[in-house]
Amino acid sequence: MSKRDDLIAKYAADLKDKCGVNPEMDLLTKVTVGLGPSIYNADSSTVSGSDEKELATVKNNFLIKKLGLKEGAELDKAIDAVMEKYGRSNRNKYRVVVYYLLTKHFKKESVYK
Repeated sequence: MSKRDDLIAKYAADLKDKCGVNPEMDLLTKVTVGLGPSIYNADSSTVSGSDEKELATVKNNFLIKKLGLKEGAELDKAIDAVMEKYGRSNRNKYRVVVYYLLTKHFKKESVYK
């Protein structure tokens, strides 16, 4: 297995074990590929749920630029809901898992087709 395949398996396990979600592996793979080399960097591969600057990056770079959503309170609510679902006490929140959950939340799977 490649390193990316190992990571995808780890993300799928996180979705099942920590979020109670049975992932669509095809979509999970596409979200992973979409993040490119950042998944191999310890800092950029995770999201700090308590860092306002980090959450703003998720909102601006992913929700607005990638998914094409409009700025609004519902974006912040969705990010907050995902952080809650992933578990606020969980220190390692993988960016792929957060993006996958946000993609499903907004029903924007078509972006990855």
